[in-house]
Amino acid sequence: MKHGKKYVDSKKIIEPLKAYDPEEALDMTLKTSKAKFDETIEISIRLGVDPRHADQQVRGAVVLPHGTGRSVRVLVFAKGDKAAEALEAGADYVGAEEMVQKIQTENWFKFDVCVATPDMMGVVGRIGRVLGPKGLMPNPKSGTVTMDVARAVADIKAGKVEYRVDKTAIVHCPIGKASFGIEKLNQNLAVLMEAIVKAKPSAVKGTYVKSLYLSSTMGPGVKVNPLKF
Repeated sequence: MKHGKKYVDSKKIIEPLKAYDPEEALDMTLKTSKAKFDETIEISIRLGVDPRHADQQVRGAVVLPHGTGRSVRVLVFAKGDKAAEALEAGADYVGAEEMVQKIQTENWFKFDVCVATPDMMGVVGRIGRVLGPKGLMPNPKSGTVTMDVARAVADIKAGKVEYRVDKTAIVHCPIGKASFGIEKLNQNLAVLMEAIVKAKPSAVKGTYVKSLYLSSTMGPGVKVNPLKF
């Protein structure tokens, strides 16, 4: 892969073999964030788990203290009072069977997160094959299948992020925008890492957090010292 001049210049200031402390790594990541837009800062965490085993799955959600810096569109599958609660809490779209049909017939995906009450999961299940691959299927572990839809919507709007280990045993998660600055990004990072460390499956032996890398949308990866977490 051929990288642009800004990327190549940015990579020169990073020591390739050094594992930086979190604040220093964030400083390097911001220095290498040179795009003309407000880049997202993301953490990539390689865990010592085997995702092929059900008892070694790592998945959950956490509310970042300073949010993610992006506007999140929320779709809630609910009826009656729960639908009204969702709307009052700030949900962008609320519905039931008609929303399922809209997704099926119009290929409509103008939302970023999907929440559902437990009684609606039978209906939502009809489009599970469509929502699943996009990471939009509501799930109790991430708090998106709940009767407290108002709380779920409020948390998502406030900056709740979902983390999930992929088939290569890596978790990718945004921790904010470059404009946040080091202090806010560091606080978001600490909260996220605390949640991931607490989510360590009991079946996992040996080193759990194997490596960490921070990067901006268009910048190179900066290695972080995992022992700090």
